[in-house]
Amino acid sequence: MMPNQEFDIIGDIHGHADKLVQLLEKLEYTLVDGRYQHATRKVVFLGDFIDRGPRQRGVMQIVMPMVQQGSALAVMGNHEFNALAFHTNHNGYEDRWLRARSNKNIQQHMRFIEEYGPLNDELRDVLDFFYTLPLWLDLGGIRIVHACWEATHIQQLKNCSLVTSEGLMTPEFLIRASQKGTPEYDAIEALLKGVEYNLPPGKYFTDKDGHDRTAIRTKWWINEDSLLEDVVLPSGILDEKTNKLPVSRDELVGYDASEKPVFFGHYWFQGTPERVSSNVACLDYSVAKNGKLVAYRWSGEDSLSNDNFIFVS
Repeated sequence: MMPNQEFDIIGDIHGHADKLVQLLEKLEYTLVDGRYQHATRKVVFLGDFIDRGPRQRGVMQIVMPMVQQGSALAVMGNHEFNALAFHTNHNGYEDRWLRARSNKNIQQHMRFIEEYGPLNDELRDVLDFFYTLPLWLDLGGIRIVHACWEATHIQQLKNCSLVTSEGLMTPEFLIRASQKGTPEYDAIEALLKGVEYNLPPGKYFTDKDGHDRTAIRTKWWINEDSLLEDVVLPSGILDEKTNKLPVSRDELVGYDASEKPVFFGHYWFQGTPERVSSNVACLDYSVAKNGKLVAYRWSGEDSLSNDNFIFVS
C-alpha cells in the first residue's frame, strides 16, 4: 500500500454493471484504455460481483481490468467462493462437484450460468481471477472483509499452509473449505458469510430466498450484553418472546472501538447508508433487490463519517 493512499470502498454489486458505472462516474473515475481509474484514489471492492443481477459479464469486464492493472483492490465474496466450488470437480468425477448442483444452488447461480455457459476459456479466466482475490485485506489504516472480521479465524488462515501469505486460497484449500466439519470450512463460513446464533429448539425464520433457517446471522461487531432482537440480522423477523432472549457479550465476535475502521458487505442493509459504529461500516444496501449500490470515500480518518457515503439507486 502506498503511503496515505485514499480508497473508495464499494459494496456488493451482484451483476449490476450499469449501477457500477454510474457509481464510478459519480466518484469521478474515468475510463482510460479499457479500465476505470482515478488520479489519486483506488477502489476496494468487497466481493459478490456475480449472481442475481442482469449483467454478470459486464461487471467482470469492469472489475477485472481495474484489479489486474492496479486501479482497484478486491476481496473474495461468498458468491465467488461458491462459484469456484460449483465449477470444480470433486475427486475427478465429472458428475460430482464441490458445491452440489442442487436446484437451490443452480437457481442462485443461474444468471452467471446463463451468461457464461458451460466451461470455456472466458469462464476459466473469470474463475482464475476469483483465485486472485484474498480472503481479507489489512491496508494499514483500514480492514476489508466480505462479511465478518473474525480475528481468530484470520490468524488461523495466516498459519494455514493452504493459504498464501497474501491471503489467497489454493485449490487444495477450496476442497477442504467445502467440507463441513473442517477448520477451513468454519473459517470461510465466518469471514465470507458471517457468524450465526443458534435459535432455541423449534424456532426458525424464513430467509430472503424462502428457505427456513434455525440459525441467524449476528451483528458481530457488538461489544456488550444485549437482547437477541438487538444483535440479529435481519431484524424484525423473530417473535416477541424470542427477541427478548439475552445474548452475552461472550457469544459475539465483537469489534473494539479502538480498532482501525473495518468495512464489509453481505448483509442486505436497507435505508440510508450510514456507519454502524465509529469504526464499522457495512456497504451492502441491497442493489440486487432494487436497493442502492454504495461506496464509502475514505481519506485516512479513524472515525467514520456518514457524510462520506456515496451511492446510486
